[in-house]
Amino acid sequence: MNPQAKLIFIISLFLGTTITISSNHWIMAWAGLEINTLAILPLISKSHHPRAIEAATKYFLVQAAASALILFSSMTNAWETGQWDITQLTCPTSCLILTSAIAMKLGLAPFHFWFPEVLQGTSLTTGLLLSTAMKFPPMALFFMTSQALNPTLLVIMAILSAALGGWTGLNQTQTRKILAFSSISHLGWMAIIIVYSPKLALLNFYLYTLMTAAVFLALNSIKTLKLSTLMTTWTKTPALSVTLMLTLLSLAGLPPLTGFLPKWLIIQELTKQEMAPAATIIALLSLLSLFFYLRLAYCATITLPPHTTNHMKQWYTNKPTNALVAILATMSITLLPMSPVILTIV
Repeated sequence: MNPQAKLIFIISLFLGTTITISSNHWIMAWAGLEINTLAILPLISKSHHPRAIEAATKYFLVQAAASALILFSSMTNAWETGQWDITQLTCPTSCLILTSAIAMKLGLAPFHFWFPEVLQGTSLTTGLLLSTAMKFPPMALFFMTSQALNPTLLVIMAILSAALGGWTGLNQTQTRKILAFSSISHLGWMAIIIVYSPKLALLNFYLYTLMTAAVFLALNSIKTLKLSTLMTTWTKTPALSVTLMLTLLSLAGLPPLTGFLPKWLIIQELTKQEMAPAATIIALLSLLSLFFYLRLAYCATITLPPHTTNHMKQWYTNKPTNALVAILATMSITLLPMSPVILTIV
């Protein structure tokens, strides 16, 4: 892709995100989401591979439907209340339509089917954008309307997302699809707490973004798209393989690592809200996703690759690891002891 064109699309992504998160009016928020969608489409389809074109088409259709629902929801609310302000969402019908629309934008179950397919059709760097930056504007809208949302609907969607994200990721061999199901599972944790503690949901989103960026960039630097390729990376980059393993375990939410912090705080908050059954169910469902994180971590650090790996050996040159990967991975592993400081900020 032409560098100037790529720069224009990336600037448009920043512009669309900024417009959405800083707007008070529904039409401005909708315009920002549309700019975002149109800016990411060329980045998805830049390889001109049929799979990439298919991914871009699926992404466009889903996002267009979700944007139409957001407009419909805001118009229904304006009809009932005479208000176009985002924070003045009081009509129950509008709340339900908006929740469905944002769930579709994010890839929350039961509107999650498009996300693994789209991620599988893109490069790892575009996949990183889709998993993190493109989810920020819809999460900001959830944050702004959190007081009006229906808690029962969100809890059902959250438990469905955690279950389906874990269950459907178990049998995957493609790293991008595994990370897509991981994203769906993490969105479940954010959705279950957004009504009760919006700031905690945002903290979860920031830490998820941090850890996912570290994993995507590490996989990109070793050019790994399949588990069979991941098995042969130890001999080439042992330090990066260990870092990747620890980051994956952090993403799974194991205690000494950063990923444990949001899960711990969310379970604590749900218990305070007398929602111990929901907290127990979502905690148990996270064990499903723990399995495929452990599988990925095992493949990343396997020291003797099996002789049955049926793939081409990749040409490898000793290039230095990106400093950004090192910084993100370090933060993904070591932030738990700083939790008191993080909690004072939140």
